[in-house]
Amino acid sequence: MQLSSNEHNNFSLERFESMLKTNSVLFFDSEEFEEIVHHYLENGKIALAKKATKLGLEQHPSSTNLKLFQIEMYIFENQLEVAEELLDELYQLEQSNEEIYIQKANIFSRRDMHKEAITLLEQALEITMDEADVLSLLGMEYLFLEDYENAKLYFMRCLEEDEEDYSALYNIIYCFEFLDEYEAAIDYLNDFLNKNPYCEVAWHQVGKQYYELKDYKKALAAFDFAIISDDRFIGAYLEKGRVLEKLKRYEEAIESYSITLGLDDPTSYALLRIGKCYEKLGNAEMAIQFYTKCVEEDSLLDKGWIAITDFYIKNKQYQKALYYIEKAINIDSENVLYWKRYAKINNKLNLFEEAEVGFRKALELGNYELESWLTRGDILTNLGEFEAAVNNFNQSLEFYPEHAEIEYRLSGLYFTLNENDKGAFHLKNALKSEPEFLMIIEELFPQVYQMPAVVEIIKQHKNPSL
Repeated sequence: MQLSSNEHNNFSLERFESMLKTNSVLFFDSEEFEEIVHHYLENGKIALAKKATKLGLEQHPSSTNLKLFQIEMYIFENQLEVAEELLDELYQLEQSNEEIYIQKANIFSRRDMHKEAITLLEQALEITMDEADVLSLLGMEYLFLEDYENAKLYFMRCLEEDEEDYSALYNIIYCFEFLDEYEAAIDYLNDFLNKNPYCEVAWHQVGKQYYELKDYKKALAAFDFAIISDDRFIGAYLEKGRVLEKLKRYEEAIESYSITLGLDDPTSYALLRIGKCYEKLGNAEMAIQFYTKCVEEDSLLDKGWIAITDFYIKNKQYQKALYYIEKAINIDSENVLYWKRYAKINNKLNLFEEAEVGFRKALELGNYELESWLTRGDILTNLGEFEAAVNNFNQSLEFYPEHAEIEYRLSGLYFTLNENDKGAFHLKNALKSEPEFLMIIEELFPQVYQMPAVVEIIKQHKNPSL
């Protein structure tokens, strides 16, 4: 009885793995070794692929395909010089093997020599029997060069070779989008749909282009066609929900998102959006219920924790907001968005030391917004930490040089610390750029505002001829 192709492959794998376990040596023909190596590479079992290649070359030292597998693994491990040397040897023997050109191009690509890679791939294209793969590689090289026009043309040729090559279709649309050619993308997709009217991927992409153009009604129609083409297409339901939200049709958006929950395991994105829709509808109980489900489904999704926290902040339920943002920080203490909210909530609760910690952490994590510097500095000032406040505002000047709101505060702090020359310097700077913000000194440093030296500087500014 003759074995089918799959049965034969499985039999070869079983024999090979049995050989490894028993340390015996069995003979396989070169094609069997190629199938074994290919199987291991496809499944990410690199060590076994290497072992099979080594044993294969011991039994079939002249096998070009096994040598090419060996070279592919050297390239994968970034042993580019070794791979290049082996390729040069192979090239002397087989100059008409396109795989040699492809692997050589792969080495050039890894070295960021993309133009050289393209030259070799064009040579491979002239001799290959499988143009689609080489066209795809050429498209990728042009993407690396950020030459989106040429990349687009090569991916279009890929799609002409195989109309079900959806990765090529996605790359074509990516190029259109990068070039801001949304109408051209729609025209191209419509031409494609004339030949493939039930291609759900193409309808989905048409909808996304209309969404970018803010033509939500046409986007909605396109997503509906995607769903007609494949009523289990989760991406189309999610995008349809997004459009319905834009159209403020929140009940319908909830319905669209909810369908996805029944098609597969719930996604945190769908749960979050359902919560947002319920919040827009004023249904607080259901909003919180879905936000909670969202963070239970994916505790690393910061948008979920932020949605719950912001909900309670809007409703002035600061203790509850603090409870949830602290839970979020325990999961991800490096998230700047969490620390910003932690700081603002504690500030609202008059827990100033905790608020200062929050602003400091946000600044350390790269949130250099002016508001963060100002609020943290004002908190330190109110806590009597004048030196720390000065350091804070001096740091902020690196990001906002000669900013009047910072200069007035530094002036007030330096006068408070009896460093009158520095106080005068910053006050004059501030008055020069924004004299109407003088109230900052008056409100934050009322005693400084009354000082004779300060009164004199203000008077000089108002009447420079005196």
